[in-house]
Amino acid sequence: MTIKVGDRLPQATFGVMTADGPANKTTDDIFKGKKVALFALPGAFTPTCSARHVPGYKEKAGEFRAKGVDTIACLSVNDPFVMGAWGKDQEVGDDVLMLADGNADFTKAVGLEMDGSKFGMGTRSQRYSMVVDDGVVKELNVEQPGEFKVSSAEHMLGQL
Repeated sequence: MTIKVGDRLPQATFGVMTADGPANKTTDDIFKGKKVALFALPGAFTPTCSARHVPGYKEKAGEFRAKGVDTIACLSVNDPFVMGAWGKDQEVGDDVLMLADGNADFTKAVGLEMDGSKFGMGTRSQRYSMVVDDGVVKELNVEQPGEFKVSSAEHMLGQL
């Protein structure tokens, strides 16, 4: 069953890359008491994700903060090393928190996984965005396969 507006996020642990190496952050660490703009995508270093998705959030980070967003988080079913390298490549700095959902545990728990095996990618996340306030989903935007509209930074800013 797919998560919906009004639902509380399930408990999960994500991998993040720090200056000291990989570390874990829980759902509570990221979302408790905060307003978070979360966007998810099929894979790090993939064309649309690298050319449009992450850059849009990076460029508009100040606008998100001005609208009360504490954290912008990018989630992908990749490991923390890949997400850390991608964050460096995209020069996100502290503007976007790169979350690794390595085993797709969170992605499956929210019902937003996709089968990317025909592309050699296995289980991945669908492309989506959500506004989460203190762990509760306030907005949810799931893309149709192959599209990039409702998960964009511009679309999400219009919802805040």
